[in-house]
Order: sequence, then structure tokens, then C-alpha cells
Amino acid sequence: MKIIVKDDTFELGKAAGRAAAQMISQVIEKKGYANIILATGTSQFETLNQLTKEEIDWSKVIMFHLDEYIGLPASSPASFRRYLKERFIQKVGPLRGIHLINGEEDPVKECSRLGEIIKKNPVDLALVGIGENGHLGFNDPPADFDTEEAFIVVELEEKCRKQQCDEGWFKVINDVPHQAITMSIKQIVKSGQILCSVPDSRKAEAIKDCFENQVSNLFPASILQTHRDCICFLDKSSSALLRNNILRV
Repeated sequence: MKIIVKDDTFELGKAAGRAAAQMISQVIEKKGYANIILATGTSQFETLNQLTKEEIDWSKVIMFHLDEYIGLPASSPASFRRYLKERFIQKVGPLRGIHLINGEEDPVKECSRLGEIIKKNPVDLALVGIGENGHLGFNDPPADFDTEEAFIVVELEEKCRKQQCDEGWFKVINDVPHQAITMSIKQIVKSGQILCSVPDSRKAEAIKDCFENQVSNLFPASILQTHRDCICFLDKSSSALLRNNILRV
């Protein structure tokens, strides 16, 4: 895993978005198309904003969705389907394929449906973030590191739900759903490349826990330490608690 530290959230997003664009273009050049995973949330604002400005043949890109609440309408301001439509899909033009998670359908059937699709479309690049509780996707601690299922139904812990409220997606914590569909840990790390964007001092403790401890399901994003081709973009705030001997470039 390589860590790149930028001065602030804007510079982080600009660098991460450009790096992601280069990776996607290289895959397209190599095999004719690219399969990508997109995350959502405030941590991805600047990265996706920059990515949508890059010159990429989006008609050769298949997009998968990382996670979605169960029972939340797509019309809700907190819906990740709505987020991706407004912040990505509508900005880049026609894609080769779009596979959004529908949390309003039977969640078990939806997990199965998406699992069959992604099995036939190995992921080239995953864009992810890390939660305040160290989650990767909605895999809250203690995360399931063993399931072979590509998509799973999970219970959201209180710290995770509080983060969604504090970020302004919901008015009060009681409005935040208790369950979600998420891509599993094993499925995420199957990605050929992983690009992780984590700005803000709110994430500093999680970054320290996930990058300085041994890999553990108590720190779900610590699994990124094991990936052969993972780049994590941080800013000065999110990296503030890391020791000096952590690799920085």
C-alpha cells in the first residue's frame, strides 16, 4: 500500500481523480473496457468532481456501486443511487454499463443478482473511502472477512449511523436506516487496483487504527494493507496521527 499526503481536501481530490482517470484509461487501452467500483459520501466529493472532468471514453466503462441503504427511496437526498446519478452518471455521458444497488427490493435477491453480474465482470479499479469507525464500504467492525458472497446485508453500528447524520445526510440519527447492502470485504480486495480517498481530521483516528495496527476485522479498512496495488490519498488532517515511518510519497 502506498500513501500519498496532500495539503488539503481539494488537492487530495484533484490528485486522486487524476490518478483514477489514468488507471481507467490504461485498463481501457489494454483490454478495451474497464470495470470500476464507485464509493459515495463526503469523502468522495472532490475525487469524483475531478474524475468527471478527465478525458475518458466512458462508453467503455462499466460502473458498480459499493453500498446502499435498505428501504431508502432513490429520491431521498441521502440515497447513494441519487448521489451517483447527480455527481457522476449525469456528468460523464453514456456508460457501457451501470449496476446500482436497489435497497428497495428484496435485499437477499438483490445481493444475489449483483453477485452474478460482478462474477462475470472482474473489477479493475475500486474507488473507496474509510469511515470514522474504520469501515470499508458498509462493512462495520467486526467486519466479515470470510464470506465469499460479493454483496451482503449488514447491520449498521451506531457510530456509522451517527457519522451519516453528522455529515448532514439525515436530520436525526433515528432517520438513518439500520441496515444496508454492501459489497463484501473479499469482493472489494479482488479489485485489480484500489484507490482510497480519505480527507478530514474526523478520519485521523480511523486512519491510524487501520494503517498502524495488524490487519483485523475490528479495523475493516486495515485489509487494504494486504492489497498488491493500493494507493491511499490523505490530506494533512486525516494523516495527522500517523507515525513518521509510514510510507509517504
